[in-house]
Amino acid sequence: MNTIKIGSQEWATEDLKVTKFRNGQDIPLVTDDVEWAKLGTAAYCIAPNGHYLYNWYAVNDERGLAPDGFHVPSDDEWKELFEYLGGEKVAGEKMKTSSWDGSNTSGFSALPGGFRHYSSGHFDFLGSDGYWWSSSSIDSFVWYVSLSFGYTSVVRSLSDYVRDGFSVRCLKTL
Repeated sequence: MNTIKIGSQEWATEDLKVTKFRNGQDIPLVTDDVEWAKLGTAAYCIAPNGHYLYNWYAVNDERGLAPDGFHVPSDDEWKELFEYLGGEKVAGEKMKTSSWDGSNTSGFSALPGGFRHYSSGHFDFLGSDGYWWSSSSIDSFVWYVSLSFGYTSVVRSLSDYVRDGFSVRCLKTL
């Protein structure tokens, strides 16, 4: 996995594209919209734009989603990245590729993977927005981050939609 050092952190330069947990067991690939919307277990899908999207159950699975030597970043680790890049109001522009109205001056190379809806299984915002899980949760809510076309900012949000399909970007474990 290629990485780039941004501040004191070492980030993967691409979103995760794995089909097996760290222990070698398969992550179920779910293509059917209705089946996705009913899930209560780990799964991934491949969006029409080729992005691999994972539900929170996969992110939080004890078998490990991230490859050896990497982990899914916590909300605090995402915040550290944004602060290093000048704060949440400007970090997004520095993280997005030039093909997605960004400068990518950070080398993060974010692309707009969109997401898969928890309730319908449909894909949305393909090519305009990107959503990434964090490993942090509070009660039944999970932190995630998003970037949108036309905005320089990054948005941190809490969601209880653990069946949503979001991208995953790994951070090297130091």
